[in-house]
Amino acid sequence: MSQKCCKTMNSSIMKKIFMGISGLLLCTFLIGHFAGNVLYTVNADLFNIYAHKLVTNPLIYVAEAILIIIFLAHVVTGIRLTIQNYTARSHKYYLKVKTGRGSTFASSTMIYTGVLILAFIVAHLINFKYGAYYGTTVDGEPMRDLHKLVAQFFMIKLNIGWYIGAMVVLGIHVSHGVWSAFQSLGLGHITYTSYLKVIGKIFAVFTVIGFSAFTLYALIQGGY
Repeated sequence: MSQKCCKTMNSSIMKKIFMGISGLLLCTFLIGHFAGNVLYTVNADLFNIYAHKLVTNPLIYVAEAILIIIFLAHVVTGIRLTIQNYTARSHKYYLKVKTGRGSTFASSTMIYTGVLILAFIVAHLINFKYGAYYGTTVDGEPMRDLHKLVAQFFMIKLNIGWYIGAMVVLGIHVSHGVWSAFQSLGLGHITYTSYLKVIGKIFAVFTVIGFSAFTLYALIQGGY
């Protein structure tokens, strides 16, 4: 094997390892984000206080910068891997050979679901982080009434459909992404593969049902 081939292989492996690490970090963020959203169903003031403490903490800028870097690096690396794999396969005599692992809908659409997730995040930030500002006062402290914004947003059924659809896309993406991440990190031994795939599917179901539940809760509550 030539030195050039070795470098190419190592480069590909490193990209996959980075994809695995960054992907798992983003999944950890999802869990944290979900935990914060749970407060929305508990109490409006509690949810608003939580959001207020987040945005007024000076460290939030550091945390956001790190999250943005991880996310963008994950996206760029994913695109580079997709292009690299396509280039390696797209020659005249390429023949797709079926392996024992096989290709699933989730695995074959990772780049497309990834692009849709990116579009959703941009829209999500526009609608909520940079959305309409409603003021409220809790225990004498003025703050943004994010609870009211979320409630009013999900009073529109079209928004609910759009949000749930995005969660389904995210679920498809992570159902393969979680398992693939562990595999890229060398934890995908054939003995544990089936278990890791189950973990990926469980996390996907949790993501879709968990986040979608907030939209239905807002609708049932009838707004703010």
